[in-house]
Amino acid sequence: MKKIKVLIIDDSAIVRKILTHDLARDPAIEIVGTAPDPYVARDMIVELKPDVLTLDVEMPRMDGITFLKKLMKYYPIPVIVVSSLTPRGGEVALEALESGAVEVMCKPGSAYSVEDMSLDLIEKIKAVSSVVVNKKGFNHVAAATKNKPRLSMTRTTNKIITVGASTGGTQALQYLLTTMPRNIPGIVIVQHMPEKFTESFANRLNELCEINVKEARDGDRVISGLALIAPGNKHVIIKRSGAQYYVQVKDGPLVCRHRPSVEVLFKSAAQFAGKNAIGLIMTGMGKDGASGLLEMKRSGAKTIGQDEKSCVVFGMPKEAIAMGAVDYVVSLEKIPLKLVELAGG
Repeated sequence: MKKIKVLIIDDSAIVRKILTHDLARDPAIEIVGTAPDPYVARDMIVELKPDVLTLDVEMPRMDGITFLKKLMKYYPIPVIVVSSLTPRGGEVALEALESGAVEVMCKPGSAYSVEDMSLDLIEKIKAVSSVVVNKKGFNHVAAATKNKPRLSMTRTTNKIITVGASTGGTQALQYLLTTMPRNIPGIVIVQHMPEKFTESFANRLNELCEINVKEARDGDRVISGLALIAPGNKHVIIKRSGAQYYVQVKDGPLVCRHRPSVEVLFKSAAQFAGKNAIGLIMTGMGKDGASGLLEMKRSGAKTIGQDEKSCVVFGMPKEAIAMGAVDYVVSLEKIPLKLVELAGG
């Protein structure tokens, strides 16, 4: 079996040592080297030709974002950014994704142990090792953006839309939400991101979209023209009071190894919204959301899965399709039109 060659770039000797030790325990991964800064890393990349990089963003001599932009211009390669869990870290994480990183993770903290991070990072390395990155970013997002539709809905309906995404989802969600008309039904989203990163992500999307986008807060109503993004490290559940839908934001155990979990969101939509809901599962690794989407379908909801060609990682949709949970398999480019159609537009 060909091993995945990984290069670790971090100015902390302790972090380099921990990551080298933990990642090397997986038989599918080979740590080909570690670098304390981008200048050392540059020569090692040319010499060792790694398949995946892990990259810190706050480093001496050259910061990670500047290095990432240069790397994507001259030597595109899958990069996982490992950042500090701070409000500023959320803004940097977004900039990293916009600059070509395929995934961002937080360093261990109160909500995230070293062991959890190592297991998660191993999965992510395996998932992104085959991702094709070019100088213009991910092919699927670039292609979809060229043909971005101008959509409208003739009337407002009582539908709600639930969305789950993981690796590659930040770019895909940006494309999706910037196409949504002002009176699209309320949208609730779980995107696997660490806490403090999701608020920056929501604020960024709110600047770009016609609809309003915000990080969900407990008790927020699910209303037309608003997208709510689950906060990192919290589950989001849809509830109903009379004719109104609202969200509950709560703690709880990891589900499918995630918090927030798509599974939790989808199962609540099946229970409280039934045929009034639309479920969309997008690019991402693992199987989070597959069983929940099947429950939504069985409750009368219409369900969509992103197709393999337009996914960065065809994990979550693949699992849902294999279970028979998906009514429509659709490319990223055509998902907005299908959503508007199913919503009654």
